[in-house]
Amino acid sequence: MPRPEHRSITFTIDGREVQAPENTILVDAAKLGDVEIPVFCYEPKLGQPVGACRMCLVEIEGIPKLQTGCSTPVKDGMVVHTQTARVKEAQAAVVEFLLINHPLDCPVCDKGGECPLQDISYGWGGGTTRFIEPKRHFVKPLELSPLIAIDRERCILCYRCVRFSQEVSEDYQLVLHERGAATFVGTFDGHPYVAPFSGNIIELCPVGALTSRPYRFRARPWDIEGSGSVCTLCPAQCNVSFTVRDERVLRVLARQNDGVDDGWLCDKGRFAYQSVHSDERVTQPLLRDGGELRPVSWERALATAAGLLKKAGAGVAGLAGGESTNEEGFLLQRLIREVLGSSHVDAAGVDPVDLWSLARPDLQASLQDVEYAHTVLVLGTEPVDDMPILDLRIRKGVRRNRVKLAVATARPSSLDASAALSVRYAPGGEGAFVTALTAAVYGGDVDAPAAAAGADVDAIRTLAELLRTGGGDDDNRAPGDVVIVWGTRLLGADGGAVTPALLKLASGLALTGRDGGGLLAVPASTNERGLLEAGVAPGLAPGFGDTGAAGESYAEAGIARALRDGDLTALYLLHDDPILSRPDAVGWDRALEKATTVVAHAQFLTAGLREHATVVFPAESYAEKEGTVTHPDGRVQRLRPAIGRQGQTRPEWWVLSELSRRLGADMGILTGAMASRQLFDAVPFYAGLTLDRIGGRGVRWPADPAAAAAFPPPPEVRRDVAYETTATPNGALRLGTFRSIWAGIEVELSPALTFLTPRQQVEMAPADARRLGVAHGDKVVVAGDGASLEATVVLRNAASPGSVFLQTGIQTDAANGLDAALVEIHKA
Repeated sequence: MPRPEHRSITFTIDGREVQAPENTILVDAAKLGDVEIPVFCYEPKLGQPVGACRMCLVEIEGIPKLQTGCSTPVKDGMVVHTQTARVKEAQAAVVEFLLINHPLDCPVCDKGGECPLQDISYGWGGGTTRFIEPKRHFVKPLELSPLIAIDRERCILCYRCVRFSQEVSEDYQLVLHERGAATFVGTFDGHPYVAPFSGNIIELCPVGALTSRPYRFRARPWDIEGSGSVCTLCPAQCNVSFTVRDERVLRVLARQNDGVDDGWLCDKGRFAYQSVHSDERVTQPLLRDGGELRPVSWERALATAAGLLKKAGAGVAGLAGGESTNEEGFLLQRLIREVLGSSHVDAAGVDPVDLWSLARPDLQASLQDVEYAHTVLVLGTEPVDDMPILDLRIRKGVRRNRVKLAVATARPSSLDASAALSVRYAPGGEGAFVTALTAAVYGGDVDAPAAAAGADVDAIRTLAELLRTGGGDDDNRAPGDVVIVWGTRLLGADGGAVTPALLKLASGLALTGRDGGGLLAVPASTNERGLLEAGVAPGLAPGFGDTGAAGESYAEAGIARALRDGDLTALYLLHDDPILSRPDAVGWDRALEKATTVVAHAQFLTAGLREHATVVFPAESYAEKEGTVTHPDGRVQRLRPAIGRQGQTRPEWWVLSELSRRLGADMGILTGAMASRQLFDAVPFYAGLTLDRIGGRGVRWPADPAAAAAFPPPPEVRRDVAYETTATPNGALRLGTFRSIWAGIEVELSPALTFLTPRQQVEMAPADARRLGVAHGDKVVVAGDGASLEATVVLRNAASPGSVFLQTGIQTDAANGLDAALVEIHKA
């Protein structure tokens, strides 16, 4: 569905002439004339209004009865009154009615001081009550979930929380029970409300009925400060506001940016802030002494690290994790290349030319394109796990704008129920599947690659037909606006075949240079795109320039192999532990064991760093950082520090600059802003960027014609790359992997989220479980290529027989410890 086009109209409100887009809801249009209409139930993010609270009653000339401003679209010539005696009497009556059963406990209510009901009672209420009967009472507070407390006496039945559950997140857990004055909010079956986005109902609640259990009674509004920044816990990069008291983060709220997050947060982004103040934080430099990491002074840590790096010289490799900022990645590659003379630096772990080719500005779709496209294809990614807010954006497009959704994944998706078509392929068949789909669109051999991918040929042809005609003109078969949401993990699985096939598919669907359509990557880590553009890639300088030297790449596990073989001797880790975050954990463990020097920046000591690190510098949390990150759709966003650095922590840009100075090369950086300036000057398509211009909303550079023109054309991608054939089970099971939304040490170390810490589970089809003699919940051993791990069986009806799926990114029994395409399963 194309974006709606509005013509401007003029209406009158309280004697003022106001111009507004036609059909804008009156409550919103009134703000353009500096007129406030009070509301409780209305929230534009929730979709169509319900007119439940009646607080927004206004008088419209020509209509005898009072009308709800939240459900009335403005029309040209409309005359509205909000200050007449009828309106004031009606609004005062609504306030009085709402306060009949509402407890007057503002002094002890967490919402006190930032409560819409308080504000509206003072502004539009009568100030007195005629009600002398006893108020209703409920047991309070109740645990709606481990994260949310509910005080049912305070609830004004605005429906916001229920509508969010049913119409936005679509988890359908919250309902209204009973009738009349006995009505209350609860879950349908009485179970705790546990869902990826449940915390949003706390912010939506206009009274103190729903409160955050971690924040409850921690502070009052006059004790706190708000600080805007960006969440870097996943690639969604949601805009957030930290609630700070006495240099401690006490709460995280959404900071609405329609181009990024639509004003929502996942529960990981909302509650994982507690890890910032965890006792497990590394807050002072550590140096290995006597086989153990011990606290040392900054001077000793820097001197030791500089000496070891100087000794290793060109034998150093640098790896940047996804939570690194653009500036940190830029300085890391300068340290490795310019100062130490090495060419070995990487971040994404796949062929950077593939990412470069697929990141062309003329191919990029924006996040907002997803909700207005005619057709959206989700390819090789699970948005709710990999980029959670994207999941809500896709659901919004399907629900409100009739977007036709197709899902093509190896693992069953949470979006299957909303999709017009879902297609499965076998793990490892990514390249063959995209090749088959491209052939179905263009015309060519579909059967062979479909068979190699373990996919249904008819389903692929149906998907191709949907992409060609979905939402377009059915008479001339013209394609509509298509957005392909694809996971960059596809490139690690079979990138050589995926990239040319995906480029050909985009060309066949006429997505090149098309407004409203294109490709939207879902990265494997938070700032994967920004680090690539900053030059943290083998053989590529900042801005995709040529370094003249081809370094070893994660794509072939080259750095790990070189460390094991002794060709490299030192490793610099910036927010990364490859044993935990990369494939082949066993190979990386051996590589780190062979390395003579491992220098790391880390917030927490993982098992790999505790075992292998030589020097550990304390790293800033995302609440303490300054710098920039780049959203998957090309929007450069700014991080601002909300609190002081914990303990002896110093900024990463300073550590990298200081090490360079001690190694004889002064980078000329004295502040974080100077590091940003050097980055912007080094990347051609960042020209003209400043921190002030980026501001609080970010700058999406692919939408700037001048910046897009400065993007260097990628080299020609080979078109004749053969796809891989999926492994033949022969009684075993194909192994696929996924990373849960809850994976990450921040979840484990946040007391509120500890109950969500993922444990290893093996997802399989019921038919495979019956064949193996196992049931849902059984403990099993999964083995392949001489390695094994323990897991709990989880049955999924939509799973394809012959394939199983294990989790990566967890601390114990992670799937990357099995370097096998086929596995065998037996009871523990």
